[in-house]
Amino acid sequence: MSTTAREDRRTGPRSAAPETAAITPPPKFRRRPALVVAAVIVTALGCLLGAWAWSATTNTQEVLAARDTIHRGEVIEAEDIQRIRISADPALSPLPASAYEDLIGQQAALDIAAGGLLTSESTADEPLPPQGQSIVGISLTPAQVPGMPLYGGDKVRIIVTPGDNGEAPASSPQFTVAEVVDTYLDETTGNTVVNVLVPHADAGILAARAATGNVALVLDSGAE
Repeated sequence: MSTTAREDRRTGPRSAAPETAAITPPPKFRRRPALVVAAVIVTALGCLLGAWAWSATTNTQEVLAARDTIHRGEVIEAEDIQRIRISADPALSPLPASAYEDLIGQQAALDIAAGGLLTSESTADEPLPPQGQSIVGISLTPAQVPGMPLYGGDKVRIIVTPGDNGEAPASSPQFTVAEVVDTYLDETTGNTVVNVLVPHADAGILAARAATGNVALVLDSGAE
């Protein structure tokens, strides 16, 4: 083999060795402890709020309350009461909303402020009028009735006033002791109609006197 051939083989171009591709390392993320703590706090608050909302909706009850002030002696009507939801409290014993229909038409046994809860003591169990007593309605002009509100349970006297001739009837007694049941304004006459509770024996005499218009109502102290 000739020298020239060997030299040609030696000096010929050599095949390039395969280059290794450069591997880029993944980026390193910087941890921010403040953001992690904030995320944990927000998550915890969300859980607490969710638990509170669930507890608030499951630990409530629907009860009855006065929509407007109900005075003692008044007959409770549908527009006087409403259904509301309150948190359950063992110290309270309000009437449940299911008693709504049973409450309509009953007489209030005490004054109930607007928004006040109704209880079993809010109404009277006895029929109105009770045994041995009667209710008499008396129409009174502004001059015949005190210029202040009258409420159920108020103690009053219906006094006989002089007639057209200026003389009071000679019959006795000259007044009738009564108890106010309720009142309302007669829009036709402008008079105040007062329903009073009196003994059955006095009802006829009082009704006859009231029909003449020669009576006046006096409000007495409710103290015993």
